[in-house]
Amino acid sequence: MKRRDFLILSAAATLMPVLAHAKPVNYTPGLVDKELAAGKTVFLDFKADWCSTCAAQERTIAKLMGENPAYAEKVSFINVDWDQFRSADLTKRLKIPRRSTLVVLKGDAELGRIVAGVSRKDIKALMDTALAAATGA
Repeated sequence: MKRRDFLILSAAATLMPVLAHAKPVNYTPGLVDKELAAGKTVFLDFKADWCSTCAAQERTIAKLMGENPAYAEKVSFINVDWDQFRSADLTKRLKIPRRSTLVVLKGDAELGRIVAGVSRKDIKALMDTALAAATGA
């Protein structure tokens, strides 16, 4: 094996755990309560495939996660399909007004929310709030 191939494979193996957690998971009933009960900080993204605002938020979240792996390592990112779960208990309980809503939860508390906002600064601030809650900072 060439040294270059070895280094590439080693780097890929090192990044696998980070990449495995980097992608948000899709919501299923009970998932949020399970994560919160485990003491995790949860970042919810209520979105629809056809929503351009949601797509803009998703791009920003992905870029920020790429810039700071601690987000993906410490915070549970969960995508909630608006078309499927707009009338779900979770959506009603959190009083989610529409798709393109981002919410951070820890324990019984809502730590922040953005509705239809696409500002990188605002989304980063919300993600930083989640990270601070997750790390106790």
